[in-house]
Amino acid sequence: MSNTRDRFSLKGQLVLVTGASSGLGMHFAQLLSTAGARVAVAARRTDKLQGLVDAIAAQGGQARAFELDVTDSASVRACFDALCAWGTPDVVINNAGVTVTRPALEQTEADFDQVLDTNLKGNWLVATEAARRMVAAGRGGAIVNVASILGERVAGGVAPYAISKAGVVQATKALALELARHGIRVNALLPGYVVTDMNRDFLSSPAGDKLRARIPTRRFAELADLDGPLLLLASEAGSAMSGASIAVDGAHLVSSL
Repeated sequence: MSNTRDRFSLKGQLVLVTGASSGLGMHFAQLLSTAGARVAVAARRTDKLQGLVDAIAAQGGQARAFELDVTDSASVRACFDALCAWGTPDVVINNAGVTVTRPALEQTEADFDQVLDTNLKGNWLVATEAARRMVAAGRGGAIVNVASILGERVAGGVAPYAISKAGVVQATKALALELARHGIRVNALLPGYVVTDMNRDFLSSPAGDKLRARIPTRRFAELADLDGPLLLLASEAGSAMSGASIAVDGAHLVSSL
């Protein structure tokens, strides 16, 4: 019987991380490299990825940058064509996402399309193309969709985002059902409020303090808090899990209404 540490290892595996140019995606890429994976990092602009590739290489890892616009099926196919010259991915971290923050009645059709095209359609295009490549290669794999606790509950000012993430949660279940016979696991990670460079100032402001007070643990998550759940879903340690959604939110989802 292999030990627990071995089951969380990704040694020798090829992992694709979308939306890797900042925030969660950048952190995930570095984490997966330390777990032994070769890491393909993807974003619309590869120049934004070079620093990440260099940082992973400096730590003894292997990483390559790939151009990817998740909203464009041709770009998704081209990315996987280029990636598969390196190898068929064993794991895909479906992370690319955007939001537009304003009241629902001020959200434009363009706002709605931008958010849904990236967060839901883009997630679907990447997941299904990844699955096609895995099936064609005659192998299983793992797809981790990065959703949000707003896929299960709502907040003001981000209606299209919440709608898109609810779709990602349901898409995770639908794909888990259909891909199980191919040995492909599909699960979702639902972060709560996580401190990043982009939101650090807001979360440390008086408005952020009010938000923190609504979280039962009275703290925001740090990027490192996502490490264990992500590795569980990506690795052999989660081999019996598919169609699951794991919230990392300090009990925010179960807080009293």
